[in-house]
Amino acid sequence: MSRVLEKSHAHYRRALTRLPLGVASNFRFWGEDRTIYVKQGRGGRIVDLDDNEYVDYRLGYGPAILGYADPRVDEAAREGMQVGGVFALSTEREYRVAERIAKMVPAAELVRFSNSGTEAVMAALRLARAYSGKDDYVILEGSYHGLFDAAMWYTPMDKWSQVGDPEVYPYSQGVPLSTRSFAHFVQANDANQLEDVLKRHAGRIACLLIEPIMGNCLGIGADPAYMRAARELCDRHGVLLVIDEVKTGFRVARGGAQEIYGVEADLCTFAKAVANGYPISVLAGREEIMRKIGRGVAHGGTYTAHAVSLAAAERTLQILDETDALERIASYGTALRQGLSAILRARGIAHSFVGHPSMSGLYFAQEPPRNYRDWKGSDYTFYDTVARHLHDEGVLCEPDSREPWFICAAHDQSCLADTLTGFERAVDDTLNELDGSRQAKA
Repeated sequence: MSRVLEKSHAHYRRALTRLPLGVASNFRFWGEDRTIYVKQGRGGRIVDLDDNEYVDYRLGYGPAILGYADPRVDEAAREGMQVGGVFALSTEREYRVAERIAKMVPAAELVRFSNSGTEAVMAALRLARAYSGKDDYVILEGSYHGLFDAAMWYTPMDKWSQVGDPEVYPYSQGVPLSTRSFAHFVQANDANQLEDVLKRHAGRIACLLIEPIMGNCLGIGADPAYMRAARELCDRHGVLLVIDEVKTGFRVARGGAQEIYGVEADLCTFAKAVANGYPISVLAGREEIMRKIGRGVAHGGTYTAHAVSLAAAERTLQILDETDALERIASYGTALRQGLSAILRARGIAHSFVGHPSMSGLYFAQEPPRNYRDWKGSDYTFYDTVARHLHDEGVLCEPDSREPWFICAAHDQSCLADTLTGFERAVDDTLNELDGSRQAKA
């Protein structure tokens, strides 16, 4: 398939004069020759400025769970506009949406709203520290909890072999190095390591902040036994369990990852799928902890619980709770995995899938990764190459192999057929390109 990006290239050059990298978020910049700009999205597809159409498996990193421009949600949002805008006051709908969330997620005894996943996790960490009276926290290597200083640390590969806590480094300039002693890293699915960290830093750790399904690392899932152990260890050591469901919430199940694993959080966060793309996020948790808000803990925001987003959230959650949308999403995701696998098996290409069918990670090795180090230490050249060819074939996945493929309720059989046709061509083009590259080096 030939793909022309003339208009996107021209717009990139214009945008670069007023926007760093020509975009509003670093993650939207795919290079000078491959950054695209969207004209429109409908259902499970988007169209760029050059009228190239794509079956979209990014879905804005997951928010468009029902598909772009879902008429039911957009109608509700228009009704929300009639409320009048931003008042810095509350409306009745806040309670109704909180009631729906509490019904779907048992741990969500009390609810507060914010505007983004980052804001919700920031508030969760602040609240956990306030309630516990401790400052440190534990996070999993390879997890993503938003763009704020406390979450922007990583452990370099060349430091992995050291004994004890690996030294952490910020992955952005401007993060104060003086704050890194608060963060402690553990590997996913290693309960012994988690227990060791909790023991060695007894009395200092406020919470374990965890994504049971790692939304920015292929969708690698925790073993059920690991999640049960994490819950027990947190209880034993007086540490709050903060489950970040910004990506998994209301997507992998009506009650999110907590429902799948049968584990309840002390605090939990939600965002992406709450309102089918309208900006809203949620901090929820045990009443005893949540009552600290307003009683020593600050939380708020001018645009928090905006009438339009709340109306969209109310309708989206009703659809997810009361229809078979999630079952259809999982069914499509399973069929997609089977179709991709058949194409790869026919060519003898080792591969595996991780995560949930609604947010699958495709990994080019026979054994799936169990933690971030498994992925980081692997060769992802094949994925990087096939992703580039997929874009040319009208199938939009994240070019970074860490990001899962997200499914929405609007993905239909035509989307699946176009995806498999494009994937087969992209794989063959990748094989030819990599083979040609190897021959050139020989």
